[in-house]
Amino acid sequence: MTYQSFVISMFLIVVFTSCSGIKHIENIPPTIGSQALYDNTWELEYISGTRIAFDGLFPDKKPVISFDESSKIVSGNAGCNGYSASFEKEGLTMSFGDPGPTTMMYCGEGEQQFLNIMKKVNRYAIDTDGKLNLKIDEISVMRFKKQ
Repeated sequence: MTYQSFVISMFLIVVFTSCSGIKHIENIPPTIGSQALYDNTWELEYISGTRIAFDGLFPDKKPVISFDESSKIVSGNAGCNGYSASFEKEGLTMSFGDPGPTTMMYCGEGEQQFLNIMKKVNRYAIDTDGKLNLKIDEISVMRFKKQ
């Protein structure tokens, strides 16, 4: 075997074995995803776009979100203050109205980061681990686990 063949073989082995460990997010059919969406309270475990560590943003309480199918209202706690907002969902597209806090305590930057990103979400998916991913286009910007 020549050196060039050896290098190409090793490269292909690395590529194929590294790709097999990647978990792909599945877009579960809307009827299945909707049921899981509405029957749970979701706790935030990841948020993108911040330079502050996740535990630094939410040191005491992680944000949660719950969807009410009949009223089309989402509600929860943004890490400090409660909020609620309207939402629209069709298939795997989703959008939120302006979320409004029910109290006005200041608890750091995490809450504002959470609410700002929530306004930009336009899609959702439930991945193979049963986690809710709120997305901007195809990029997951917030990930929640069932509480």
